[in-house]
Amino acid sequence: MKPSPITQAPTDAAARKSIKPVICYPTDTLPRPDLSAYRALRDNLELVETVFIPPRDAATWEVPTGHFCRVVCPEGPQVGDLNLFNLHNLNERFYSGKTRALNGTHVGLGDQLFSNFPYMRPIATITHDTLDWYGFDEFGGSVHDVIGTRCDPYTHNLLSHGGQYHHCCHSNLTRALAKKTGLSLQEAEPHVHDVLNLFMCTGFTRDTGQYFMKASPVRRGDYLEFFAEIDLLGCMSACPGGDCSSEHSSDTAACFRLAVEIYKPKGLPQGWQAPPENGYDRSHGL
Repeated sequence: MKPSPITQAPTDAAARKSIKPVICYPTDTLPRPDLSAYRALRDNLELVETVFIPPRDAATWEVPTGHFCRVVCPEGPQVGDLNLFNLHNLNERFYSGKTRALNGTHVGLGDQLFSNFPYMRPIATITHDTLDWYGFDEFGGSVHDVIGTRCDPYTHNLLSHGGQYHHCCHSNLTRALAKKTGLSLQEAEPHVHDVLNLFMCTGFTRDTGQYFMKASPVRRGDYLEFFAEIDLLGCMSACPGGDCSSEHSSDTAACFRLAVEIYKPKGLPQGWQAPPENGYDRSHGL
């Protein structure tokens, strides 16, 4: 929260503030998926694997190219912090910042999740969202955000003046990734990245611009589904804040497990092609 201003407003302050905004990234030329081609496959899916994410912990799973992945709330309202990697190259991973810049603060049906530089390509396409009815509420809140980072022990330590809490989503993701890959905790931690906050209801306060959270509208049976554009390694934490209605680093909040279901379709979307790595030549002007 910024302090009260100490600089006197200039005489043209109102005129400066009244200038209309310009969208940073016009997406008229952004390649868009044919969502109907993806959804046409959903009636004949074969469930091939189910993975459960324990409360206040994390787990990993693999999604082959061309498969669908559903993250399901099977018991009670619960937020999940999701990391996605190229299964064959941990250096390529979900890039929340660019996904946010291209899609908006919260993602949903038809949006694509992009990977980091220098790869920058769509790695997953959201094909169904049972919470798409929520939209934006009167506070400016919405679900499935790409604005937050993840609850972590470093911020907790800072705000609690030295507290040690080991079940923040960052630590959960680090442990799960280390277990999956055989890397040490110190080697795995730098690969953990800013998340897609599944089911989390968030926004920014209009008066102070502060990041807020509120009770998630997710209920038993709700899910978000995406199509794997490349072979993916998923890693997700069931947040220790539960539905994030009060705090997100807690041993007392009601927490529930999450489920991940992997489905194999009968074929690929009509006209689908695997996304190539970004075509920039990386010469950077030299």
